[in-house]
Amino acid sequence: MKILDRYVTKNFLTGYVIAFAVLMGLRIMIDLFVNIDEFTEHAELTTAQMLSNIVFYYSRHSFLYFRDFSGMITVVAAVFSLGKMTKSNELVAIMASGVSLKRVIAPILFLALAFTGVQVVDQEFFIPPMADKLVREHHAVADTLFYDMWFITDGNASLFNSPQFNVKDETIITPTIITRSKRQDSGLYDVTGILKADSAHYDLDTKSWILDNGVLLKVSKELADRPYEIIKSYPSDLTPKDIPVRRKSANMDLLSSYDLVRLARQNPKDLARLYAQKNFRLTDPIINLVMLMISLPVLVCRDPKTLKSAVFISFALTGLCYIMTFVCKIFASEVVIAGRAMPELWAWLPIFIFLPIAFIELDAMKT
Repeated sequence: MKILDRYVTKNFLTGYVIAFAVLMGLRIMIDLFVNIDEFTEHAELTTAQMLSNIVFYYSRHSFLYFRDFSGMITVVAAVFSLGKMTKSNELVAIMASGVSLKRVIAPILFLALAFTGVQVVDQEFFIPPMADKLVREHHAVADTLFYDMWFITDGNASLFNSPQFNVKDETIITPTIITRSKRQDSGLYDVTGILKADSAHYDLDTKSWILDNGVLLKVSKELADRPYEIIKSYPSDLTPKDIPVRRKSANMDLLSSYDLVRLARQNPKDLARLYAQKNFRLTDPIINLVMLMISLPVLVCRDPKTLKSAVFISFALTGLCYIMTFVCKIFASEVVIAGRAMPELWAWLPIFIFLPIAFIELDAMKT
């Protein structure tokens, strides 16, 4: 049986490399064709610098593309390997030798599980450290790039605001920090002070923002003799790498699961989207396996004449699952059912629908 396993594994890995190169290359080429003019917006850049920006942009975004297409790549690799065996009538020979076709697809399922683990590693360990660069637009250049930041929460429940955060210098220009304290009997917060400065830069050693001419105005019910207080630094877990990502809730999918849990304790602006991301972080690898499981029983056909229809049905089922998952991600943070957002339901809905279909197909599979 080891010989058969090695043969199926070789065919699947060959198909995986081809599918990876084709789908990833197609995704990059389409994006480059549509946005090539944005890379040339800066006339002061030389041709070498522009090409360098393109290479670095897509080398980083390749990790995102793999995360999004890993399930489809696995299905295409399965189509390649099983289609080749069907066309050569090898499945008929395997059945004639007394080996079940379910045993044939076992190496494919094992490899798919391994590649799902690679996807999880990619999402949790490779993408988050590059998140501040992945949010940049095509024409962005680090030397002149800046962001505005409004009401970004840190671990102290303080709100950071500024019209300009310089990426190159990692400096916040004219920051306004609203300090707050949480009420014990509710989830509400009370404003305790307003901190202003000419600029602020982050010190990694002390984990605090060093303020230039920082002044704190304490808010209290009683008037103080000296309401203003000179502040030289402000401790915070909000780092310069967090600001480009945290300024928009749509960037939460770039965070690791640990960061999502940490962010949930800080009462961010969009809790529904946050909880949707936490749930899809669990269901996405399962959905990728489900897409393969609904395709394999269809692809294991013994007659080469039915191969084309089998491939079409396989891609149709996989595409339907992929589209439904995409739609569920859109509605996961919206109020559409019973006047409330239900991210847990939308995240698990594709599994509830397609996993029973996969088991029914596997049970009805002629081996």
